[in-house]
Amino acid sequence: MPYSQFSIDKVKQDFHLKTVEGVRFFPESIEKIVPSQRLQGILEDLPWAIAVDTEKARSEVIINPVLLEVRRILNSTISVFSGEEFNVDASVGLNGVCDFLISRSSEQLTVEAPAIVIVEAKKSDLKSGLGQCIAEMVAAQRFNQAREQPLTTIYGTVSSGTQWRFLKLEGQIITIDLMDYFLPPIEQILSFFVWMVKAG
Repeated sequence: MPYSQFSIDKVKQDFHLKTVEGVRFFPESIEKIVPSQRLQGILEDLPWAIAVDTEKARSEVIINPVLLEVRRILNSTISVFSGEEFNVDASVGLNGVCDFLISRSSEQLTVEAPAIVIVEAKKSDLKSGLGQCIAEMVAAQRFNQAREQPLTTIYGTVSSGTQWRFLKLEGQIITIDLMDYFLPPIEQILSFFVWMVKAG
């Protein structure tokens, strides 16, 4: 069963998770990161992606360039995967494709532990992507443990490109920040990603 089959209820039940809702987990004071001219130029196509309004257009024009900017900011010490097979444990449904995955390894040919951030792209209704994103976060948690690189926290986000909702998984507790963060402005979103990669 692919990740897309998981609802919030199903992922909670299957993996014995408890949810905490509405808690902001980013620091109140977080360094704002100014985007490069390169990213600013790419985001000039934002109106086109919004007008076309497909998940693919939003992923290609907004989400992927943002994640690659984070990789540049961190001097290519992380890897960013797009549309990668992430088959961790098919017996419990933890298999399928992740829209985007960030690893704290610089290797780009294959996903190496530790996987730190999962990004699930949705055209609009972010809530519909939460169960899938959480399942992928559980898979990342197990992937890291199996490779003896366990992390205290796995982060995730469900995004339409212009709207972002963030999550974190610690043990069996999934925290969902019910605040939606918008792009533009881009500075806050970049800051959140850099913080997650460093903090996890």
